[in-house]
Amino acid sequence: MKTEVVRYAHESQDLEGYVAYDEQQSGPRPAILIAHEWFGISDHERESALRLAQAGYLAFAADLYGIRNRPQTTEEAARMATEYRSGDRQLLRGRVNAALGEMKKHPQARKAATGAIGFCFGGTAVLELARSGASTQGVVSFHGGLAPSTASRTPKIQAAVLALHGADDPFVPPPDMMAFQEEMRSRGVDWQLVLYGGTVHSFTNPKAGHDASQGFAYEPRSAERAWEAALAFFAERFSVAGS
Repeated sequence: MKTEVVRYAHESQDLEGYVAYDEQQSGPRPAILIAHEWFGISDHERESALRLAQAGYLAFAADLYGIRNRPQTTEEAARMATEYRSGDRQLLRGRVNAALGEMKKHPQARKAATGAIGFCFGGTAVLELARSGASTQGVVSFHGGLAPSTASRTPKIQAAVLALHGADDPFVPPPDMMAFQEEMRSRGVDWQLVLYGGTVHSFTNPKAGHDASQGFAYEPRSAERAWEAALAFFAERFSVAGS
């Protein structure tokens, strides 16, 4: 697998993305953006990029914070993520759209066949990407925040939406899930919400540990089921796009 570090910028903020693709595969291929958890790009996102590359995609792990903004503690990560998630989320929308635009510039990316996945904070980010009306085939949120933002609902959501969620996730209460479903219905979105039993927050990340009583824990069975669901989702979406 070929990996690259890509420098780009948004609103004077220097950013550094991570790209992976199979250099033995000829020609441009569908491209999938990866939005990181609240600590920024980590081994979890890089490993996900490699898995997507092995599946035949170009993967682009976006930097949503910036080179000069690398949280070192849980408190710093929480503060930084909250800055992006609160209010109308216009900065978050702009930052993730900038990453999508940068990914489409890559010579190995098929610009008409793109998607995005995100984990936790990144799950919220890719939902905001869809809500912004971005031109992309589909987005997948893994244990992300589901509550609608206060940003404008005017843009038509062009992307299909798949939310993969722990049924026992205490950080996304039932009212948020209900609000998400109502938003998707009212905006005429092609959407799915999949709940995994016996599963809490951060279930895809091995570094989340195994103590579900904390409200977050790695659940390998649910993680693998969710990954396969995401791959099936993109195979369908890119087939519709004629890719």
